[in-house]
Amino acid sequence: MAELVTIRCLSDNYAYLVHGDGETALIDAPEAEPILAELDRRGWELDHVLLTHHHADHVQAVADIVAATGAAVTGNAADAARLPSLDRAVSPGDAFAMCGDQVQVIDVPGHTVGHVAFHLPGSRLVFTADSLMALGCGRLFEGTAAQMWDSLSRLNALRAETIVCSGHDYCRSNGAFALSVDPDNRALRERLDATAAGRRACSPSTLADERETNPFLRAPLLAAGLGMADAAPAEVFARLRQLKDEFRG
Repeated sequence: MAELVTIRCLSDNYAYLVHGDGETALIDAPEAEPILAELDRRGWELDHVLLTHHHADHVQAVADIVAATGAAVTGNAADAARLPSLDRAVSPGDAFAMCGDQVQVIDVPGHTVGHVAFHLPGSRLVFTADSLMALGCGRLFEGTAAQMWDSLSRLNALRAETIVCSGHDYCRSNGAFALSVDPDNRALRERLDATAAGRRACSPSTLADERETNPFLRAPLLAAGLGMADAAPAEVFARLRQLKDEFRG
């Protein structure tokens, strides 16, 4: 099973290192300095950079990191024109070997239309960036609510013990919104209390955690409280995403 290291970057971004079978991979590259410092501290040589989507706060350090390490860059072939230069272009449904595991490429449009997630089933890891996030999901900058609901449903089909590695620490704002639409959720309150007290990190979390506390995965369970008892889950999700966009809590 590969080793996971979480690195805080910029103001609220996460990058992740995966190390196994003599290889090291980086998922997303928000900021070079903390990533290179962590590699140096551990004595690891970086072999791979995997990119989830084209937004600057996930790719802007690629050039500096590649220059320092010589790592090969992997990203979505369909979005190659908006990503840094790729050494390996992949498509949803592809799989490749890395760090002693198989990496499965999952299509997760919604935040952007070219967003992908990377699933390492043997290590029980999924790197979701700005699709499924800790206690939330990404804004719909390019895709539709229906696309994002399909993406979340695809991720929600993974095993409950899968460790969800999201792209940002938005726990405070996401948690406040979650409480506003799911106020009687004891697991949610316990998670937020533990995070606020420093007993647990915002990310990573498990998929089981997200199923219990993330309002966007819980859309069907929240339908009645939104006056949408007879609505399709995708419609309930769309309403939740609209409420989150308007939320000022």
